[in-house]
Amino acid sequence: MAVHAVRPLTRAIPAPEHVWYASYGSNMHMDRLAAYIAGGTPPGATHAHPGCRDRRAPERSVPVEFDGRLYFATESLVWTGGRGYYDPTAPGRLRGRAHLVTTGQLSDIAAQEMAREPGADLDLTTVLRDGRHALGPGRYETLVCPGTIDSIPVVTFTAPWTLRDVELRTPAAAYLRHLAAGLLDSGPWTREDTAEYLSACPGAAGTWTPDRIHALLTATQGVVSGPRGARWGGWGWTGW
Repeated sequence: MAVHAVRPLTRAIPAPEHVWYASYGSNMHMDRLAAYIAGGTPPGATHAHPGCRDRRAPERSVPVEFDGRLYFATESLVWTGGRGYYDPTAPGRLRGRAHLVTTGQLSDIAAQEMAREPGADLDLTTVLRDGRHALGPGRYETLVCPGTIDSIPVVTFTAPWTLRDVELRTPAAAYLRHLAAGLLDSGPWTREDTAEYLSACPGAAGTWTPDRIHALLTATQGVVSGPRGARWGGWGWTGW
């Protein structure tokens, strides 16, 4: 599958019916995203998500790259190491998976990422005009629009700070394995290339070498089901 390059914003975009939700962390995994959309507890988690008002699977999911940098900071209570964040101002390229969802679904996914109750549509005017909109001070309460794919805006969530403003923290082995598996499932990237990419990210660099990350990927990986036993296919879920 070809990696989609995001075309940078050059003008304000009116709020559309559909947007690309760009995931660069756990929601690259379709089974985890299923819990945010259909409701339920993601594999390995203890918190149940209420889900979206519209519980349909994304119309498409594609691998993406756009300007900016993945970095690791703050302490994850789940993974016991640095969390992944996106800094759109840092030099580099970020890899992820973009899901084509409705604006309402994006709003409800964002609410759950921000530990809020879903149910209200976001006003995307500012982020589609300026490329950024801080809705609050929380870890994933800042919307970023790095550009468009096929004239449809791409939106993701990150922290209001940059990697220069926060103390970097080394990610845990289980978290890196999780991100690497998500990238490998999302696009045409190889294990070697994925290990190189993650090892260069601030927070992981200097501690996690490409060889160490590659070794994580050679371990046996179990089959993971979605919420209530659901299994998602490449373009949606099946067996629901």
